[in-house]
Amino acid sequence: MPRTSPLLILLTTLALAQSAAATAQCVAESGPRRVALLELYTSEGCDSCPPTDRWVSTLAQRGLDRDRVVTLGFHVDYWNYLGWNDPYGRAEHSARQRAANQRNKARVVYTPQLMLNGADYRPGRIREDVADRVGAINQRKPAASIRLKAAASGGTLAAEGAAAVTDPAQRDGVRAYLALYENNLSTDIKAGENRGKRLRHDYVVRTLAGPYAVDSSGEIALNHSFVLDPGWKTADLHLAAFVQNERTGDVLQALALPYCK
Repeated sequence: MPRTSPLLILLTTLALAQSAAATAQCVAESGPRRVALLELYTSEGCDSCPPTDRWVSTLAQRGLDRDRVVTLGFHVDYWNYLGWNDPYGRAEHSARQRAANQRNKARVVYTPQLMLNGADYRPGRIREDVADRVGAINQRKPAASIRLKAAASGGTLAAEGAAAVTDPAQRDGVRAYLALYENNLSTDIKAGENRGKRLRHDYVVRTLAGPYAVDSSGEIALNHSFVLDPGWKTADLHLAAFVQNERTGDVLQALALPYCK
């Protein structure tokens, strides 16, 4: 029986290692607990926003990590006229906030604003109840399941997966989204209401993909190729998916996983 050359073995091992380094995959699947979705609408041009940004950044330290609540920071663009263009601000984030407030029959759109599973949420000044509110959502049976795989290669992150809404009565008005977000961001503000301050942010949505519709069998295909900006820190990137009833705002399930090196 011919012997395999040690050099050939070494070359094969190196080739496999290089292939694994070139393409890395992460896989996640939602469980029996419903994960909440917390949305923060904020802006670097708003002088009342930094305290809420800091508050959101402390949630994971207090046990409210992505296994219990998926947090997404949507920077809006409608305060840019005050003299500072928020580099994370997007017109589509402003549109999403307006649509949510219209659905909730709110009279005004403001920042900072928090929405917990689609409903306006304001932390109590005397007793903070976010852990209780998230806990109540966690105790509810999820109305959807999510499977998600992320494959990083070169300058892209390919998201592949699916969501399922098994109960036909729950499918009306349901849509799904994919979000790529980044932690540990900071900006030195040169103008506007926060001039001279250094602001730090977590959960900053870089790209929101969707909406994805549910088909007749209750399945939702989740596929998107995210183009990665060279300035984004891949070690701080996360991929999130959530299924939401856009008529009521209720979030049927949410899931997040970190970027794989």
